Amino acid sequence: MPGRIRRLLAEAHRAGAAAVITESIIVCPLCQRTIPAAQRDAHHLVPRSRGGVRTEYLHRICHRQIHALFTETELARQYYSVESLLAHPEMARFVNWVRTKPDGFFERTRKSVRIRSG
Repeated sequence: MPGRIRRLLAEAHRAGAAAVITESIIVCPLCQRTIPAAQRDAHHLVPRSRGGVRTEYLHRICHRQIHALFTETELARQYYSVESLLAHPEMARFVNWVRTKPDGFFERTRKSVRIRSG
């Protein structure tokens, strides 16, 4: 069964509104940069495995950084909002760095040592 976003895109495409969806301007709530369509990821604020349903569009690099820093349990219990993510020192440092990059910027993300060893 396709995900909610894929279903919405398919329905919009059948209705002839695909151009509106793919060309809409979406701003990343973390870094405040415009997200190109090729770099757009839907992030569940509370992981689906923990019962989350609400999503936010993020830059792919921002989304990967979240999952590199936090476990699903931490995301569900503590970092389930944009504000709480930005309050974390490592995430804030990353956001300050990535804000200086072009909108389409992408770089490989590595899991934190804490996540890799745990």
